[in-house]
Amino acid sequence: MTTGKPIVLAEDNPRDAELALAAMEEHHLADKVVVCRDGAEVLDYLYCRGRYKTRLQGNPAVVFLDLKMPKVDGLEVLRTIKADARLRPIPVVMLTSSREERDLAQSYALGANAYVVKPVEFQQFLRAVKESGMFWGVINEPPP
Repeated sequence: MTTGKPIVLAEDNPRDAELALAAMEEHHLADKVVVCRDGAEVLDYLYCRGRYKTRLQGNPAVVFLDLKMPKVDGLEVLRTIKADARLRPIPVVMLTSSREERDLAQSYALGANAYVVKPVEFQQFLRAVKESGMFWGVINEPPP
């Protein structure tokens, strides 16, 4: 049973965003995904400002967050989320191509709930996103 809450996918690469949506579609999650193309847009969504000022209040089920994004990078978005008491409960899954130990360590130090390296192989990428989306978007029970 889905929570009904949206999933935020922060991804500036259109191909990767399309693949992630295709993976979530298998579990009927794609219709609940809000795609943000840069870190500033993620923050606008979370704080209900800019083009999102009229959206329904409330936190998303999960944020899938790329590290390397324009305007505001993923680590800064993560830092902002985890520093805000209202946003802190949101699970954040880093979904990135970075295998750098520094990025991994910093993501967890800032409060990331998971760190998924985007596989280069198409089927592996689909499986990783599908399983992450199922867990965080459907199975996991978020705090009230």
